[in-house]
Amino acid sequence: MTSLYADANPSVRPDPLPVPPRALTIGAHPDDAEFGAGGTLAKWAASGCEVSMLIVTDGAKGTWDSNVSASELANTRLAEQKAAASRLGATGELIHLAYPDGELEYSMELRRHVCEWIRRIRPAVVLSHDPWRRYMLHPDHRAAGWAAIDGVVAARDHLFFPELGLEKHRPDAILLWSADEPDYWEDLTDTFDAKMEALLCHSSQTQNTMAGAGDSESARATFVERMRSWAEDQGRAAGLAQAESFKLIRP
Repeated sequence: MTSLYADANPSVRPDPLPVPPRALTIGAHPDDAEFGAGGTLAKWAASGCEVSMLIVTDGAKGTWDSNVSASELANTRLAEQKAAASRLGATGELIHLAYPDGELEYSMELRRHVCEWIRRIRPAVVLSHDPWRRYMLHPDHRAAGWAAIDGVVAARDHLFFPELGLEKHRPDAILLWSADEPDYWEDLTDTFDAKMEALLCHSSQTQNTMAGAGDSESARATFVERMRSWAEDQGRAAGLAQAESFKLIRP
C-alpha cells in the first residue's frame, strides 16, 4: 500500500509545539477527537496539559442496531465519552452542545457557541476536523470544522459576540486532524495504547466504525493492528515510528 504522505520530507518536519497549558478539542461526535488526536491529547495530558473536549452533536444516529432508540444511544454515548476522556487523562471541561446528529448545519449560532467556549477555556491549542479536506463524506465533520476555524477567529476579535461578556482570546495554534495537506506531526510512540483504550471506550461504535472490535478478541486485535498500521503510515512521512498528523495554522 502506498503511503498517503509519501511525498513528505522528514528533514523539514517542524519542531513539536510546546506542551500547552490548556487544549480544546472540537469534534462533531463522541470519538472523533480520539480517532484524530487521541495520542496527542494523552501525551499532553500526561505532561500537565488541561485537556477539554467539546462535542457538537449528540451522536444519536451512530448505530446499525435497529433495536436501539436515538435517546438511548445519546445517553450511552455521553457515558462513553466520559470514560474515554478519563482514559486520555482529560481533566478539563467536557462539553456537549447536543445538536442533532447528522443534521448539523453551519450557522452563526454554532459559531457563537464555539467562540464562547474558546473564550471560557482559553486554550493555547484548538484541535478539530480539517474542513478543507477533499471528499470528506460526513456533513457533520465539515460543519464542525468550519465552526472551529471561524470560532477561533471570532474568539480572538473583541467585536464578535460582545454580548457574551467574555474577554477575547487568541489561541497560539490550531491543529486540524485528518488533514488534506498535513504539515505537522506528533509522536505517538508512547501513547498509542492510551489512544486505543480511549477509542474502545466507545463500545456502541465498535460495530460500525471499528470493524466489529467489540465482537471478539480477534476482531479487537485486527482493529488495533489496523490503527497501528495507520499510525505507522502517518509517522513514516515525518521519520517517526508512529504519529498523528495535522495541518498547523497560526491564528
